[in-house]
Amino acid sequence: METISFSSSAVAVSSSSYLKPKTKFFNPLYIPPTKLTASHRLQFRRLCNVKATTLKEDDEKVVVEETFQPKSFPEEANGGPGEPPNRKPSSFIEKWVIKVEQSINIFLTDTVIKILDVLYHDRDYPRFFVLETIARVPYFSFISVLHLYESCGWWRRADYLKVHFAESWNEMHHLLIMEELGGNAWWFDRFLAQHIAIFYYFMTVVMYALSPRMAYHFSECVESHAFETYDKFIKEKGDELKKLAPSKVAVKYYTQGDMYLFDEFQTARIPNTRRPIIENMYDVFMNIRDDEAEHCKTMKACQTHGSLRSPHDVHSETVASEDDLGCILPDAECEGIVDCIKKSVTASHMNQRY
Repeated sequence: METISFSSSAVAVSSSSYLKPKTKFFNPLYIPPTKLTASHRLQFRRLCNVKATTLKEDDEKVVVEETFQPKSFPEEANGGPGEPPNRKPSSFIEKWVIKVEQSINIFLTDTVIKILDVLYHDRDYPRFFVLETIARVPYFSFISVLHLYESCGWWRRADYLKVHFAESWNEMHHLLIMEELGGNAWWFDRFLAQHIAIFYYFMTVVMYALSPRMAYHFSECVESHAFETYDKFIKEKGDELKKLAPSKVAVKYYTQGDMYLFDEFQTARIPNTRRPIIENMYDVFMNIRDDEAEHCKTMKACQTHGSLRSPHDVHSETVASEDDLGCILPDAECEGIVDCIKKSVTASHMNQRY
């Protein structure tokens, strides 16, 4: 019997996240899920009762989980390079594939950072405007590819769509704050940010279609740089920021209205546990920095295939029934087009044998 393990940083997809295709025509990419007994379902339900870790609040410092190290390659004891602990060990080839993917991502990220360092050495708000224009693009790409997969009937991921939209909503408000501060005043800055965003969108679409793991890691690297940039800015100009009135956009986003989407992108937190107080620009940038840390952890969790789940579903007090298979990852799941084709060929070969 195959054993399914869960880590504290990742939880399974809910039943609403995956709907078995109802089409009756032949689909070479669909593999029927394994039949499970009632005892198996009960076991899986118990295993899925996982509590996500939460950050400890601190007014001066945001602690990013130790597992968030996009520029390092964990040893095999931690489940292979770039893999969360307790994950099923990867093959030797897969480990090197992950290393290659991460090396490419780090090289691309470092190259862009060096260019931004030259162009925006002493222009903070324009740099933030460019960063936020770029940072929201991957979530559009992820949603586009996931919608394509739904249309093809390959798989459906409601939780992924919800969380990625909430992430893009959060980054959009970061962008609005930077525009309010005058970060987009120069034509050159707008031109550069928009054209990088267009190239980044199509690049991420291709990357996500081929290897979601690689695309998520690349986004993690980008969010990591954003976190470090804001953290450095706060340390250097914290006293000055405390004297400035807060952004109107920030006050409205962080303290008013429906906070569902604000909680939704923070998959490592329990909903309703983070409610910022915005009194000055120091508080604004502190919360933007905190947001980037949350994005990093969500992108880290996404690198474990099928692990992402809406925090509102994870922490629901409603106990699932014995027939609820929401915590079980169906066999029909596959990672990207390459993996879908591989599983399709394997399934065809097995059918011919039997």
